[in-house]
Amino acid sequence: MNQSERFSQTMQTAVAQLLRPLFRLLLRNGMSFGAFEEIAKKTFVDVALHDFSIPGKKPSISRASILSGLSRKEVQRLIAEPVLPDANALERHNRAARVITGWIRDPEFLNANRQPRTLEAQGPVSFETLVKRHSGDMPTRAVLDELVRVGAVHRREDGRVDLLVRAYVPQKGADEKMAILGADVADLVSTIDHNMQHGTDNPWFQRKVMYQSMSADVIPAFKKLSSTQAQALLEKLDRWLASQAKHTQKEPTLSPSAIAPKVRIGLGIYYVEEALDSNYREERTL
Repeated sequence: MNQSERFSQTMQTAVAQLLRPLFRLLLRNGMSFGAFEEIAKKTFVDVALHDFSIPGKKPSISRASILSGLSRKEVQRLIAEPVLPDANALERHNRAARVITGWIRDPEFLNANRQPRTLEAQGPVSFETLVKRHSGDMPTRAVLDELVRVGAVHRREDGRVDLLVRAYVPQKGADEKMAILGADVADLVSTIDHNMQHGTDNPWFQRKVMYQSMSADVIPAFKKLSSTQAQALLEKLDRWLASQAKHTQKEPTLSPSAIAPKVRIGLGIYYVEEALDSNYREERTL
């Protein structure tokens, strides 16, 4: 087996491993293979057209057909019936996330111990003020209803509002969870793709710590430790990014950032737990 054949086999194994948890999720939520196949073909063609076009030439059906392995007729059909993703769930996630971030970061909404305050519904320092400052133009009631719906805040009988979480991870909103699946997994795959192409001269951070054959007794302690430290790191990075954004907004004509290309940057952290059989050997990966 030559190097090309080995790489092809490794890629097929990696894709199968990637698809297993995805297919579990799809089957659990009632998506048939036919529906998945249609989405896969449409997305394959869309990527071939827009991400692999030849510089200076318009994307063509013929090139998309060659790259995807689909017939020209099939490519034409797929282009005529494009995937129209519903961005509403992800937009709700983004707006709600900004409100929670403001609540744990903005000093005006913190108590003496620098913890999120219980907020009055209205007033100088209230939930209404928080929403107006950090959510853009979303109505206060709509944001409150959304956060209550997904289990992020608690609305007391007297109208005051408590923050229950320090990050927007919906507990009840299936649409939001599915939108996060698409956004977060896509980011991870994009990072791996970048590192495969440019990892030698321009690596993006991609690490994990993983031990095999650990006793299940350590799960509660590790979950608490990893959650606390990961949240602290993310909040620290959030404060730094917020300070950079604020600096650019204050001095748009002086800051080099004002004329630099705009980018989306961040860091994602996730927890892993899986039951293993007795055949697994202990392994440490950093």
